[in-house]
Amino acid sequence: MKRADLTNRETAGLEVLEMGRVPVKAWTRGVPVEDQAREQLRNVASLPFVFKHVAVMPLSASHLPDNLAGVRSVIEAAVPHGRTDYGGVNDRGAWGNPPPDVWAVMGDNALLRARLVSIVDKHDKLRRASTRAPNQLGTLGTGNHFIEVCLDETDRVWVMLHSGSRGIGNSIGSYFIERAKEHMRRWFINLPDADLAYLPEGTNDFDDYVEAVGWAQDFAMANRQIMLRATVQALYRALGREAAKPEIEAVNCHHNYVARENHFGQNVLVTRKGAVRAREGDLGIIPGSMGACSFIVRGKGNPESFHSCSHGAGRKMSRRAARKAFTLADHEAATAGVECRKDEGVIDETPGAYKDIDAVMAAQRDLVEVLHMLRQVICIKG
Repeated sequence: MKRADLTNRETAGLEVLEMGRVPVKAWTRGVPVEDQAREQLRNVASLPFVFKHVAVMPLSASHLPDNLAGVRSVIEAAVPHGRTDYGGVNDRGAWGNPPPDVWAVMGDNALLRARLVSIVDKHDKLRRASTRAPNQLGTLGTGNHFIEVCLDETDRVWVMLHSGSRGIGNSIGSYFIERAKEHMRRWFINLPDADLAYLPEGTNDFDDYVEAVGWAQDFAMANRQIMLRATVQALYRALGREAAKPEIEAVNCHHNYVARENHFGQNVLVTRKGAVRAREGDLGIIPGSMGACSFIVRGKGNPESFHSCSHGAGRKMSRRAARKAFTLADHEAATAGVECRKDEGVIDETPGAYKDIDAVMAAQRDLVEVLHMLRQVICIKG
């Protein structure tokens, strides 16, 4: 490991470590860094896809206050979440006036906006949903979407969030499912379940669907990046600490998506529903429920799973069943020690509604290697 000289522009607490393919910029001067942490930084800095450098900031459990309610409130104020007004113009879970970083991605001259316009011009039924897309970029949504502040096995602080392509992504999926059903009816194809309808490759609808799904994945990625920046900045503000740098490195993975890949010697389309890619060396996230641990993992590249692993524990009962099965007291007990909503509105997301994450992880030992186990201390739901 080689320590590089600092420039005048760099802060007094910053040291630059030459540890791998890219440097590690660490705001850790005067802060002990464990040997295990240094080895992990070296491994991350050696990955072929890491951009520019790895940024490391000293933030551990000891920097968090005993009462985390204030921290949760600041993060909730920074990221729109939930849903009101049936998702209309007064929806509290969307931007009334999107901030500059949203317009930079979805403004009139932005590439992502232009790609959406091209899709909508061919499929006018998506137009209404498309008008709300800029207002929902950088917002959390509802259901099982969350923002969490977690601690790992050495009490380092992690920010983890789960959200996707919001209303426009849902509209794209629903619209093309109906188009697929039309194809099945047109060609008198009878399926055991109508929702298994598909679009034949070579049709315009197939090509347009692949284009639209690709766009939705890019929108989802941008959505998470904007929220993550806002959350980290809010966390630093809540703690009275100045963020060392606005850019951060993150483990970022899609689920519920389609990708062209090569498996068993053939080029195929892989649909991952409730699953993430786990090629050899791929970093992934397997979240638990509001009161269960989550995991940062590295893929083992198992060909039998088409280089995939689960996205999480998965529900063991429907939302309606959960609301009937659990009381508010049950939920409060299950989320003890986690600063989160403890009201009737989140009973359907209570930990007991989900499968045992430890059993899920044990069942896929041949798919992924666990790098970190995270436990939530703050959980924000829509």
